[in-house]
Amino acid sequence: MFSRRDMLTSASAGAGFGYLAFLDMLARAGETKSDNPLSPKAGHHPAKAKRVIFLFMHGGPSQVDTWDYKPELDKRDGQELPFAPAKGTEVSRKLMKPLWKFQKHGESGIMVSDLFPETAKHVDDLTVINSMHTEGQSHGQAVLKLHTGDMSLTRPSIGSWLTYGLGTENQNLPGFITICPTRGHGGAGNYGNAFLPAAYQGTAIGAAGTPASSAQIKNVHHPELPPELQRQQLDFMQALNKEHAVRAGADDRLEATAASYELAFRMQAAVPKVADIRDESKDTLKLYGINEKPTDDFGRQCLMARRFAEAGVRYIQVSHSFKWDQHGNMKQHEPNARDVDKPIAGLLTDLKQRGLLKDTLVVWGGEFGRTPVSQGKDGRDHNPQGFTMWMAGGGVKSGYVHGATDDFGYHAVKDKVHMHDLHATILWLLGIDHEKLTFKHAGRDFRLTDVYGHVVKEIFA
Repeated sequence: MFSRRDMLTSASAGAGFGYLAFLDMLARAGETKSDNPLSPKAGHHPAKAKRVIFLFMHGGPSQVDTWDYKPELDKRDGQELPFAPAKGTEVSRKLMKPLWKFQKHGESGIMVSDLFPETAKHVDDLTVINSMHTEGQSHGQAVLKLHTGDMSLTRPSIGSWLTYGLGTENQNLPGFITICPTRGHGGAGNYGNAFLPAAYQGTAIGAAGTPASSAQIKNVHHPELPPELQRQQLDFMQALNKEHAVRAGADDRLEATAASYELAFRMQAAVPKVADIRDESKDTLKLYGINEKPTDDFGRQCLMARRFAEAGVRYIQVSHSFKWDQHGNMKQHEPNARDVDKPIAGLLTDLKQRGLLKDTLVVWGGEFGRTPVSQGKDGRDHNPQGFTMWMAGGGVKSGYVHGATDDFGYHAVKDKVHMHDLHATILWLLGIDHEKLTFKHAGRDFRLTDVYGHVVKEIFA
C-alpha cells in the first residue's frame, strides 16, 4: 500500500505522474484492474472502417430535389396526391415537381440533381440509400433520433457509443469531436454521453452560427498558469484521487473524471495543432473552397474533419447550420447546396488521395426529408416517411443505390432502412455488433438501437 507521503512525493516530482500512472499505481496496489477508458479496444468482428465523418445537413434536405429521381412527379406536377398525406403535415395534396433537373453521372449512371454538380462527380464512390425512414415529425424529435436513437429521452450519442466500444487511436485527442454543432433541437444532447462515463462525451469545436475560421474549444488555454505549473497542479490532484480510490475503493466515476482532466490537459497542446489549417497547401485549400464564397465556412469544417480523422479521432461530425428547412421558397436549397457541394467533393477527393477513404466511413444526410407535395406556394413540409442518406468509403459498395420510395418519393417501400438499421450498420462497419454493445444503467442493459435494428449487409462492398 502506498503511503500519503509516497503519493505526494510522486506528485511533487513534476510531469510524468498523470492518469496512466495513477491507474498503474492502483493496479499494483491490487485495488483495480481498470484501463484507460479511451485506449483502443478490439471490436466484436473484423472492422471495415476505423472512423466516421458525419456530414449533417440540419433541417431536412428534400430527397426528391437532390438524390431521389421521380419522373412521375414531373408528369403529374400540380395534380392531386392519390393517397392521404401523412398525419401531422400541414400541406396540400398538390404534387410539386422537382425544381432542379436530374442527370446520370459516373459509370454507375446514378441520377443526381443539378444541386450537387461537384459531389455528383463522386457517385461511383457512393452508396445512396433512398429508403430511409424514421420517427419524429418535428425537428427536435428527429434530430435526437438521428444522433442518439431516441427522440425524447436522454441517451448517449452514436459518437459516444463508438468511443465507449472502441476507444480512440490518439490518446492526446478526444475520441468524438463535433464541429460547429447545432444549438437547438437537442443541443448538447446530440453529442452527449448521457449515462456513459464522462470520457465519452463529445467535444465541441465552435457552435452553429460561429464562423469556422474562429471555431475553437472553449477554455482550452489556461489564462494564468503556464503548462509546467498546470502539470504539477494536475499531478498533485491525481495523487489525491489515487489516495481516495485506495481508501474508498475503485469507482468508475472517479476514474472517468480523472481521465477527463488528463485528456483536457493533453488537448491543450494537441487540439490547436490539428485544428490549425494554416500549414495546408494552396491546392488543398482550393480543393475545399476555402477563402472563396460561399464555400469558405463549410470548407474549413470539412478540412478540419479530415485532419482529425487522419490524427486518429474515432467520430467526427460536421454540421451545416439549420438552413435546409424550406416550408416556403424551396429555391433556398440552391444556396444551401452551394455552401456544401464543393467542400464535400473536396473532402472525398482528399480522403481518397491520402488512402483514408478505404477505412473512413463518410455519411451524409439530415434528420428527415421533405414531402413531394407543396406547402404554401413553393415549399415542402417535413417527411420522415421516406428520404435519402448516402455513405462513402469504409467498406460500403461503390456506385450503388439501395432501396426506393414510392413513385412520388413519399414513403419508403423497397428495402426500407430505419434509423435504427442505419445505426446498427454503422456500428457493424466499425467492428461492433449493435446487440452486444451495451451499458448497464438504471437496472437494465441499454444499447444505441434499443431493442430494434438490423444490419443492412446488402450495402457492404
